[in-house]
Amino acid sequence: MQSPTLSNSDLQSFSEGRHWHIYNVMGAHPCQYGDRYGVGFAVWAPNAEAVDLVGDFNNWQAGFHPMELHEGTGVWSLFVPDIKVGALYKFSISSASGQKLLKTDPYGRAFELRPSTASVVTQPENYAWSDGGWLSLRAHWNWQHSPISIYEVHIASWRHHGSGRWLTYREFADQLVPYVREMGFTHIELLPITEHPLDESWGYQTTGYFAPTSRFGQPDDLRYLIDLCHRNSIGVILDWVPGHFPTDDHALALFDGTALYEHEDPRKGRHQDWGTLIYNYGRNEVKNFLIGSALFWLDDFHIDGLRVDAVASMLYLNYSRKDGEWVPNAYGGHENLEAIDFLRELNQVCQSRFPGTLICAEESTSWPGVTRPPETGGLGFNLKWNMGWMHDTLDYLQQDPVYRQYHHDKLTFGLIYAFSENFLLPLSHDEVVHGKGSLINKMPGDEWQQRASLRLLFTYLFMYPGAKLLFMGGEFGQRREWSESRELDWSLLQYPEHQGLKRLVQDLNGLYRNEISLHGQSHNPDGFEWIDCHDSPQSVISFVRKAGGETTVIVVSFTPMPRHHYRIGMPSGGVWNEIFNSDSEYYGGSNLGNPFPVQASDQPWMGRGWSIELTLPPLGAIVLRQVVEPAAEGAKS
Repeated sequence: MQSPTLSNSDLQSFSEGRHWHIYNVMGAHPCQYGDRYGVGFAVWAPNAEAVDLVGDFNNWQAGFHPMELHEGTGVWSLFVPDIKVGALYKFSISSASGQKLLKTDPYGRAFELRPSTASVVTQPENYAWSDGGWLSLRAHWNWQHSPISIYEVHIASWRHHGSGRWLTYREFADQLVPYVREMGFTHIELLPITEHPLDESWGYQTTGYFAPTSRFGQPDDLRYLIDLCHRNSIGVILDWVPGHFPTDDHALALFDGTALYEHEDPRKGRHQDWGTLIYNYGRNEVKNFLIGSALFWLDDFHIDGLRVDAVASMLYLNYSRKDGEWVPNAYGGHENLEAIDFLRELNQVCQSRFPGTLICAEESTSWPGVTRPPETGGLGFNLKWNMGWMHDTLDYLQQDPVYRQYHHDKLTFGLIYAFSENFLLPLSHDEVVHGKGSLINKMPGDEWQQRASLRLLFTYLFMYPGAKLLFMGGEFGQRREWSESRELDWSLLQYPEHQGLKRLVQDLNGLYRNEISLHGQSHNPDGFEWIDCHDSPQSVISFVRKAGGETTVIVVSFTPMPRHHYRIGMPSGGVWNEIFNSDSEYYGGSNLGNPFPVQASDQPWMGRGWSIELTLPPLGAIVLRQVVEPAAEGAKS
């Protein structure tokens, strides 16, 4: 008996690659057929000779529940009465070559905890959401002119229970949400929580594209986490991996005995770096599977955005390959035309169906137009990770301050392209693993200089144009390199110097959110002006951020030398206040700066009609705002 969850219209839309609710018909769905209650199952296996449903309800034996083929579609389905929510199941696939394959459900909503791999029948989504206000505001959110400050989190290692075990989704929510609110971040980004078999992959080798990992609880527990974030005005972004998938026998690899989801030719279908398989984006059903997964998270879990992993590996046919190891496209080029079409459609569909969500590209090359509309030749992402800014900034700060003057271009080059895309500035997990050390340990000098440099880095991050992202632990100066197997070193917060770093990030978030000049034109060149970018001998830069009629001046000194009577040109006259100083004693600094209002003089400097003399702290950044005098009271008649 075929599943009642599938109609001819469903099958046609799926074959065309345009069924945007495919997750509601493929996989396993409790339903009613006539007067019988049970579960409808459906799976795509076009090259199979036969498909049997097996599970704990038939002692995992093929032959008891043979599935029926919908001719011309490659979809097999079956309705089985009396199966309950919580039942374990797989598909036993007989291939054309005589193999017997035991596969989990590509559309499965839940899976056993590794090392077990069976799919689990789940109840229809009926969580009592309370985030309607958030979703309504999100739909009309002007994100390009709003603060976006993201706290990147790996659930398994953020914090552990007192017994040493992982926190559940609900425990994590109850501890994380107050912390993120206190720190002032606008969003969290979760490293992949789609089901995966290997803890050490951090979730980047996904086997369950429609299932939250069971490591931390049930699907409704994850919904609780997201709902609680929304009720506290915190957005949730999911790290999502459509670029490759693992070779595990129970999952997508050679699903029906043939290269179904992947390419058969290893020059197109195998990632040499990661030992994984590459999706065949030109196959309609595969494209529908992936776009369906993206829509599922935005729809069923109210996710506010996706960070699309490893986009560069999708765009280039010769990604990390030598000559002779890749196959050119139809025009002889190295662009993956099918992946380009897939990404454009992904972005168009997600953003049209869920306005206000953010689709972010981790794209590490100079591919043009990543965040430009598809109709103008772009890929259509909202934001692109600015890997160039991240690498240049960290390379610069890792230089001994004595030699930074010879690397000054690493500070200035980024502004040449800063507005060519809608950029996000990432200090992510990738920078604190695999022997790279923690952020603070990248900084040269003694412990004081390391902390000052980290304060400087964070201030520079928040003052520079673009959205912001910081990986967990950096905000309080985690010293050990991150490991997925242990929690962050929260005990460091017993020390004043680490408390100071945490306060600094907290105040930077507040400054960034409250000063329209710092976020109102983050993706527009009108919001930025250099004051001086040429003082390489002293390793000082100064610039203006402006929006909404407000102006902020930022001066950054990258050496441990205090500088007195340092003159800079100013955008206007009047009195200016220092509203932020990364060297404040409140953050663990030496408290050198400009505690009193400073009057700009009409002495021309740096090509401007006004100038000001400042004290620049060692390895410090200061932020100035003009004092607005109250309007004079009108004359009385």
